[in-house]
Amino acid sequence: MHNTIQPKVTLVGAGPGDPDLLTLKGVKALAEANVVLYDALANDEIMIHAPKNAIKIFVGKRKGCHEYTQDQINQLIVDNALTYGNVVRLKGGDPFIFGRGSEEIEFAESFGIPTFVVPGISSSIAVPAYQGISLTKRGVSESFWVITGTTSDRNLSNDVALAAQSSATVVILMGMSKLSQIVSLFQKESKGETPVAIIQNGTTPQEKIGVGTINTIQAVVVENKLSSPAIIVIGEVVKESNKLKGFYEEFIASEIR
Repeated sequence: MHNTIQPKVTLVGAGPGDPDLLTLKGVKALAEANVVLYDALANDEIMIHAPKNAIKIFVGKRKGCHEYTQDQINQLIVDNALTYGNVVRLKGGDPFIFGRGSEEIEFAESFGIPTFVVPGISSSIAVPAYQGISLTKRGVSESFWVITGTTSDRNLSNDVALAAQSSATVVILMGMSKLSQIVSLFQKESKGETPVAIIQNGTTPQEKIGVGTINTIQAVVVENKLSSPAIIVIGEVVKESNKLKGFYEEFIASEIR
């Protein structure tokens, strides 16, 4: 029997949550999929772009409910590609920004399976943008750091301490459980007055936001009942946002009073 199955793996970034932020290339890749393996962070509405008869496997990774380990996901990708041909691995945000996409690609390549990557719009850039926060701005910020709040050994990245010493905008993903550590690192660098925004479920209808400074942000989180998944943005550019300007003007006025 002639085997006509041609295995192929395409890693697709689903974007930050708003289903319209999926790329056209991502839509085309999904339309050709025989199997889709998708994450909790990839919006369900995006799945309508996959063929009705495609096999859809939820390999969700949300904090506290790991359906599959990374090794199992790697194996599922390969097994499905060899059995059914065209596998799309759909991941939230961009697959190469803290998405472990490179591990999945390397595993598939080790079986000689052709692999492709469709970049996604990273939440680290899109979520602040939806709030009018420009991560770089002439005269305000010349660069930005995107750091994971939780490394593979469950600790806060050492880069946060280095970032706190710079004048760059700092974006921290998966950092809510480490907020008090983050705050004290910035306070150590006398950055207590630096503006901070925390945006939960950014770019989705469930979006919630809290703004303050390094010194006040923990109280803001409690007051606004903010929790994961959320993005922490630290830097003067937060205050520059047209959407958030009013908050800081009121804040300064109340301090003067």
